[in-house]
Amino acid sequence: MTDRAHPGPTHPRITVLPVQPGDPPFRILEADGEMVGRVTSMTDVLYAAQAAGITIHDLDDPDAVRWVGGDKLTWTQH
Repeated sequence: MTDRAHPGPTHPRITVLPVQPGDPPFRILEADGEMVGRVTSMTDVLYAAQAAGITIHDLDDPDAVRWVGGDKLTWTQH
């Protein structure tokens, strides 16, 4: 019998991609694998996720948000 309570690894519904050049620099946010738009701050991430119907309680929770190319504090290119 298999354990249905833990079907395997989960993927966060929100992915924040690496910083892109711009004025101001921005990151692309994906929700459920679809591009939602550009974000320039942690607040933008929360608003964009909410607009996509996803509530985020903790930006540091890897089950909620996948940060690519930096973390929630990375908003400029290095």
